[in-house]
Amino acid sequence: MIIVVFLLILYIALSISLYFLFPKADVPAINGLIPGKNFISWAEIIGRQKWWPLLLLIPIVNIFIFTGMAINLVRSFGKYKFKHSAAAVIFAPAIFFKLAKDDSKYDGPNYTKEKDYLEQLRSAQKSGDKRKVERLYNKSPYKKSFFREWTESIVFAVFAAAFIRMFLIEAFVIPTPSMEGSLLVGDFLFVSKASYGIRTPMTIAMLPLLHNRIPGIGTESYLKKPSLDYHRLPALEDIQRSKPIVFNWPVGDSVYITGQRSYTLDQARRAGPNGIADRELWNKVKKKDFVVRPIDKKDHYIKRCVAVAGDSLQIINRQIIINGQQQDNPKEMQFAYYIKPPRNGINPNILKRWNIAQTRADVQNYRGQQIFFLDSLQVSQLKSLKDGIDVTPVAHKPEGGMFPHDDDNYSGWTVDNFGPIWIPKAGATTPLSMENISMYKRVISVYENNSLEIKNNKIHINGEQADTYTFKQDYYWAMGDNRHNSEDSRMWGYVPHDHIVGKPLFIWFSLKNSNLGDGIRFNRMFKSANVD
Repeated sequence: MIIVVFLLILYIALSISLYFLFPKADVPAINGLIPGKNFISWAEIIGRQKWWPLLLLIPIVNIFIFTGMAINLVRSFGKYKFKHSAAAVIFAPAIFFKLAKDDSKYDGPNYTKEKDYLEQLRSAQKSGDKRKVERLYNKSPYKKSFFREWTESIVFAVFAAAFIRMFLIEAFVIPTPSMEGSLLVGDFLFVSKASYGIRTPMTIAMLPLLHNRIPGIGTESYLKKPSLDYHRLPALEDIQRSKPIVFNWPVGDSVYITGQRSYTLDQARRAGPNGIADRELWNKVKKKDFVVRPIDKKDHYIKRCVAVAGDSLQIINRQIIINGQQQDNPKEMQFAYYIKPPRNGINPNILKRWNIAQTRADVQNYRGQQIFFLDSLQVSQLKSLKDGIDVTPVAHKPEGGMFPHDDDNYSGWTVDNFGPIWIPKAGATTPLSMENISMYKRVISVYENNSLEIKNNKIHINGEQADTYTFKQDYYWAMGDNRHNSEDSRMWGYVPHDHIVGKPLFIWFSLKNSNLGDGIRFNRMFKSANVD
């Protein structure tokens, strides 16, 4: 709603400013107030064809079209300085009002004049007439100083990069091993934001090209206000089950930020004083030094979408079951295994050949024992050595507990045996009770902005007692391919549709251990990131 009000105010201000400015170009003032006619007249004044304003109807493209028309209009009134172009880009109605009220005069259609000038300049350069080239350049209102050339180039480059990053394609790097061995720590990805529908900006006051933190300073890179409502343009394709997705961490709205990672307030609370080993985190908890973030500034996560809205999911002995059907596993899905090597150890050349224990993400210490994260083929290869090696599966249970963190009603759930659980779907209605409210509490209160209270063992939504709830948006279930080393939906629940960022496209660069000194993985460059 806020964005609609803003655009309406902008349009009214723009129309009024054109009403006062048009007479200086011998165009009837009333044309400035007539929707459609005002933009056609504007196009004619700057030398564009009458159909040119139709491009303003194309989302995203219209930003560049409007900016160009605004700059051409101020130049048509003889204003060629950098400050004039900047004013036209920042808030066009203001400079249009100024041109209407000062002694500025219409100097002719700028687009046409600049086009004619460039044709004359190219012709003189082609003919080798240096004197004419110099004369044209010296008399040109388009010539710029060295400083302005560089300033405009930098501003345009930053704007273009920020625009592409915001609406079309963004670069990401895999920081954690949760998707090993499908996507590796140090893989740099391009992610399409248009595939699942471009999400229009919500946080608008921010440093360009930064997500949520300023490197080296350690503060947030944006202002929470002003902000715009959530909107999403039509999707090019639906989110598919079993495909990787990039999304904002759903529970990352209130977080303690340390040098290692972000922790939610609930994670710190559930760990308790005795469970917080990270001293930096404990100091922040004592000071209540946490950060509250809007949706689009929560941390980015990449996981595999294993279930979509309306699905019923269950994990039985590590195998995902969707709607009663066993699902195909990712080709390089990993689990944790205790490795007890033979007395003479394991030949490192053999491990290298099988790509086992080659990075810091492959081996960890867990409760005092060394564990390897292995796919099924690697497990078979190790067992085939038959020289006293012991490969034992880890009975893994994360310290943060399992979603929905309700042992009274959902006890015994682990990362290997989980559910059954139903994934909420927009428009679907589910019964509510004291037994299942923990499953939907955050969805109802946080993701869908309702007031939720429990009074006398009764559920109240927006002040009314409720025994059912109808969902407003779709949800998804996301899990890492490194099933024993991934913090995912099994720990914090559903991924709302408004948190979806985009679809991974391909790996454009890759560093072993995310460190240039450890080497470049050339074999991974330009490999698809949309892995099965």
